[in-house]
Amino acid sequence: MAEEKGEGPEDVDTIGIYVGGRNVDGERHGEGWAVLPNGDFYQGCYCRGMRSGKGLYVFKNGARYEGEWRKAMKYGVGQMIYPDGSRYEGDWRHDLKQGFGAYYYPNGDIYEGAWFKGKRHGLGTYFLAEYQIKFMGTWVEGVIEGPGQIIYPRVRYHGSWLRGKPKGPGCFVFDTNCMQHGFYLLMKDPAFEEYGEGEEEKEDKEVKEERPEEGGEEEIEIDETLGKIAVWRARNVTAYMAEFLPPEPVPLPVHDSIPSLSEESIETDIIQFEMPSVVAEEEGGDDSDSWLMHRQKFLEETEQKG
Repeated sequence: MAEEKGEGPEDVDTIGIYVGGRNVDGERHGEGWAVLPNGDFYQGCYCRGMRSGKGLYVFKNGARYEGEWRKAMKYGVGQMIYPDGSRYEGDWRHDLKQGFGAYYYPNGDIYEGAWFKGKRHGLGTYFLAEYQIKFMGTWVEGVIEGPGQIIYPRVRYHGSWLRGKPKGPGCFVFDTNCMQHGFYLLMKDPAFEEYGEGEEEKEDKEVKEERPEEGGEEEIEIDETLGKIAVWRARNVTAYMAEFLPPEPVPLPVHDSIPSLSEESIETDIIQFEMPSVVAEEEGGDDSDSWLMHRQKFLEETEQKG
């Protein structure tokens, strides 16, 4: 995936070129800049020989990270720009996107919400630029799962998703104050049908899938969405009533502590790296669209429900 390029630990920078402060043990300490043996460049703060505090890292493939570091890892708040032009602004932990952040894709799509260990995980919104529609719901390890809604220009769909596909009861809410109730079924996708396969062979194949080989201790999880498409079945139309809406998505619990970033870090007034602005880029824009404003709201809601 494009968002993975440039992430991960860098080469050990014990050789290379370094200009900056050192401690009594000769380790890089304080402000400085370095050119690594692999061609990467870093300018910022060090602590006991490791990048720690604020700094700018430019990768040889064109990616660049500007933000906070801890023990030579991206840790805290920072912005990553990838070679394909996409960028991520938000929280990091152990070189991975974790916490709240916004990812801007080259095609204009935008994901804004929760991350965990480098994947979309928890509450979030995804804007599809080509179709001008927005999905609001929950992700589990990078896949849409659970309650959510799709916002079209003149209609909304409220329902539930299973592994990225709508499934079960839901309703369409129109701007004319009416609702269409129904449900999504997962039906076999004709495009996945195997040509020339007889009914007998299909039955044998299904039996083999249901019965794992003897001696195996692990149960094989069957993906019921594989080779299927979601088909809508309408039931009736009523006037709009909020009590008829399906449950709203809720934050997912994440059991992972976040240590203080101030531990073993260097503060400096010489090298300045400004935080992402909370002011709208375009004149007359809405400040509430800023990822940083949304991040603060996300953290407050998570703390209240925790």
